[in-house]
Amino acid sequence: MIPRGVEVFVGLEPIDLRWSFDRLAGIVVGRLGREPRSRALFVFFGKHHAAAKVLFLRRHGLCLFYKRLDRGTFRVPEPRGDAMSVELTETELEDLLSGLTLDAAPQKSQRKIH
Repeated sequence: MIPRGVEVFVGLEPIDLRWSFDRLAGIVVGRLGREPRSRALFVFFGKHHAAAKVLFLRRHGLCLFYKRLDRGTFRVPEPRGDAMSVELTETELEDLLSGLTLDAAPQKSQRKIH
């Protein structure tokens, strides 16, 4: 469960999901202009959007949450202007990580339904 009142930022540029704490913290500072230890959640996706990493501060250290979908892809939010990230509510993040679409853009069907 996502904590209430936490800020959530989704990085829009795909990353190499082999990257860990220090590299992702550098991305938070360099690309998103935020402080990684700010108690916000920072979400990143791989090139094919089938996996995501969430970087966050818990007590006295940084933590990583990693999720890979068995089928399908995450629906990454559309950028607003030329932004490098999109801010979401905790409910929107839960929906995103559950595989729900956040915007009204049509999705391409992966399978044919008869």
